[in-house]
Amino acid sequence: MILLGVNIDHCATVRQARYRDAAGAEGGAVEPDPVEFALAAERAGADGITVHLREDRRHIQERDVWRLRDKISTRLNLEMACTPAMTAFALQLKPEFVCIVPENRQEVTTEGGLDIVGNRERVRACVDAMNAAGIKASLFIDPDEPQIEASAKLGAPFVELHTGAYANAYFGPQRAAEFERLRVGTIFGHRAGLTINAGHGINYVNIAEVRTLPHLHELNIGHSIVSRAIFTGVDEAVREMRRRTNLET
Repeated sequence: MILLGVNIDHCATVRQARYRDAAGAEGGAVEPDPVEFALAAERAGADGITVHLREDRRHIQERDVWRLRDKISTRLNLEMACTPAMTAFALQLKPEFVCIVPENRQEVTTEGGLDIVGNRERVRACVDAMNAAGIKASLFIDPDEPQIEASAKLGAPFVELHTGAYANAYFGPQRAAEFERLRVGTIFGHRAGLTINAGHGINYVNIAEVRTLPHLHELNIGHSIVSRAIFTGVDEAVREMRRRTNLET
């Protein structure tokens, strides 16, 4: 079975569009509440909740993360930049998982994988701190052999392969090439002893192909589920994605 992690960032994006300057992250007129979205996702079968606490706090706020830590019953996966400040925050929060991601203030959402090869010592310090604290660390990387090999050598138990290039190419001529790149990456990572997660741009259409990738442990999906929930509600959106994730091939 492939696990489904539900990313709730874009529920918070909707809230921040109107209540960015509100005194708190919830209560009163402030809506929607991403924590309530997370709890509804769990009731519908989500195996975990993912949030990205970005440096500019454009969607998820620290208060959201602490409330999630207290209220969810599955497991918390904190996406975070590889910085001393975020490392210190994660060590205080103690989520079950962290996913170390690149972060660029100009991007709308995370685009591309973390460059492990070019930032070995900075990433190593973060991974070592998480391992010492008993927090499982994952590295969000492109499905390229040098990045996968470097991740394994740094002692990260997990990688999350960036599926964005594949998702962007899905209706174009590069789809097959991008899918093969992912397929080779999952095999190489598995042989290197890594547990393989994947995410970014996965939706209710391309999931049919993504789920056939070998050695997948978990998919982290957010935007598509939040978008579908506007029309169907959280329960149906999560249940349908979970069904499609584990449909018999």
